[in-house]
Amino acid sequence: MKRTYEEINAKIKSGDAVVMTAEEAIVLAESKGIEKAAEEVDVVTTGTFGAMCSSGAFVNFGHSEPPIRMSNVTLNDVPVCAGLAAVDAYIGATEERPGSEPKYGGAHVIEALVKGEAIHLKATAPGTDCYPRKEIDTYVSLKTLNQAYLYNPRNMYQNYAVATNSSDKTLFTYMGKLLPEYGNMTYSSAGQLSPLLKDPTLRTIGIGTRIFLGGGIGYVAWEGTQFKTNVPVRNGVPSASARTLAVIGDLKGMSSEFLRGLSFHGYGVSLGVGIGIPIPILDENLMKSAVVADKDIYAPVLDYSTPSRDRRPIGEVSYAELKSGNVELLGKKIKTSSLSSYSKARTIAEKLKGMINAGEFLLTQPVEQMPAERKQKPLNICAKEEVL
Repeated sequence: MKRTYEEINAKIKSGDAVVMTAEEAIVLAESKGIEKAAEEVDVVTTGTFGAMCSSGAFVNFGHSEPPIRMSNVTLNDVPVCAGLAAVDAYIGATEERPGSEPKYGGAHVIEALVKGEAIHLKATAPGTDCYPRKEIDTYVSLKTLNQAYLYNPRNMYQNYAVATNSSDKTLFTYMGKLLPEYGNMTYSSAGQLSPLLKDPTLRTIGIGTRIFLGGGIGYVAWEGTQFKTNVPVRNGVPSASARTLAVIGDLKGMSSEFLRGLSFHGYGVSLGVGIGIPIPILDENLMKSAVVADKDIYAPVLDYSTPSRDRRPIGEVSYAELKSGNVELLGKKIKTSSLSSYSKARTIAEKLKGMINAGEFLLTQPVEQMPAERKQKPLNICAKEEVL
């Protein structure tokens, strides 16, 4: 059985495409087998919603009169990067407003923009002959900005480690609150709905792939930072954190339902991002990977009380076990909780399915594939001549 993007898009346009969420496709494959499921289904939709720290938005404020070349800029008192051009800036999701508690940061500014709220802009500048203004204090909104687009350098980790804590004190981390003496475990993946686990070698996901991003339409822009392929594979899918994607999309078409500012006690700010990717079923092999279920997807358990460079897996658990609420590890029954929302992931997969069925979302073939091999290098403290 073989299909092409053109054949699938023609069926989408005519309203004849068979589209299923990954959950539905799993049930179908269990009842009819991979071969029959592949013959029947044209597209499988996926979804994930969770904290994605490596995120942010580019904005253009427009020129004032007289004009200013902004150098120090804040939005709602959150510092943003203005070292781009006169009135361009990048809002980093994890940048924080000084002294705020609970933490307020760039992610909250992005959410407020999407909600249509007024944002307090303050900027100073050295002043030049062509940009004489030295300060500005005003308000902007998504409506007044010329451009506002999400550009996230690293989203959608392909699997991720499970966190626990063997020490005698509570740890506050980007994986949430970790209780002492293996008091709990936290994880952050949608498992069987997670986009990059449904096409593990990224055969159909590359530069130019159209995706559901933050409630609107987005695209894969590049490989994500910390993209790597040299990880263990189990049941055809990575059993450790592996590939990531850089994504881009117009903030003006997004929704605060799928872009949320998050504050982690004792850690800081992050952005909750909702993403869905359609997997075209071009052949049986793609259906086979698209229907791998939670019981067959495994993640390593790491002890976050040890230095990050020294962490080695102390166990391996399936997402079916994690989602049960308790895991047996090291002779203990440990409670589990998720930092990503499976309910939101399911909603995203359903919304994407509806958009495709309505003919509002066509599939795009990547203009460039992602690297087949990539290793992640650490940052070593060393002398100048050692890096040359």
